[in-house]
Amino acid sequence: MNLTQFFLILFVGGACISGVLHIVAEYREQRERVYLLKPLTMVLILAVAISAPVPVSTFYKAAIVLGLVLSMMGDIFLMLPGKELVAGLGHFLIAHLLYITAFSSLTAWSIPSPWGLLLVVVGGVAYWQLSPYLHELKIPVTLYMGVILLMAWAALEVWIQTGQTRAAVALLGALLFVISDAALGVNRFWRPFKSANALILGTYYGAQLLIAYSIRTTSLLW
Repeated sequence: MNLTQFFLILFVGGACISGVLHIVAEYREQRERVYLLKPLTMVLILAVAISAPVPVSTFYKAAIVLGLVLSMMGDIFLMLPGKELVAGLGHFLIAHLLYITAFSSLTAWSIPSPWGLLLVVVGGVAYWQLSPYLHELKIPVTLYMGVILLMAWAALEVWIQTGQTRAAVALLGALLFVISDAALGVNRFWRPFKSANALILGTYYGAQLLIAYSIRTTSLLW
C-alpha cells in the first residue's frame, strides 16, 4: 500500500464513520454534534476529490470540487436555526449545475438517450404529489427538481456514451442524489417518516462520495 492508497482509505473511511455518527446524532437530537459532523463529513469527501492523483480532466476535477464546496455551504445554511431553505437550495442548485457541466464535458453532443425520459416521468410524478404542499416554495423547489433530474440525465449520458467504470460510479452517485432529495421532499412537505434521516443522509453522503470518487481514472479501488 502506497501513501496515496493510505490517504484514500483514511478519507473514505473517515467520511463513512463521520456520516454514520451524524445520522445517530440527528436521531438523538444532539445538535452540537450535528453542527460538527455534517461539515466534517463533507470535508472528508472533499479530501477524496482533491487528493485524486490522476483526474479524468483538470476541468472535471475543478467543477466537482467546487460543487462539493457549494454543497457543504448549502448544508450549513440548512443547519441554521432559521432553516434557510431557499439559500440552501440555491447553493445546491449551483452545485448541480457544476456537476452537469462536469459530466457534459466528458461527452460529445448527441441525441439524448430515451432512458432519460424515465427520469422525467419520475420527476413528474414526484412533483404532482408534492405540488399541493409546496405553497410559497413552489417555484424554487420546482426549479431545483428540474436541475437535479437534468444532473442525473447528464450522468446517464456519460455512462451510455463511454461505458467506463468511473461513469457508472458518477451515475450511481447522481441517482442516489435523486433518491435523497425525493425522500427529503416527502418527509418535509408531504408525509414525515421515522427513517427519514437515515435514508436522506445515507443516500446523500453516498451520492457525494461517489461523485467525488468519479474524478479518479485509475482502478475502482484506488
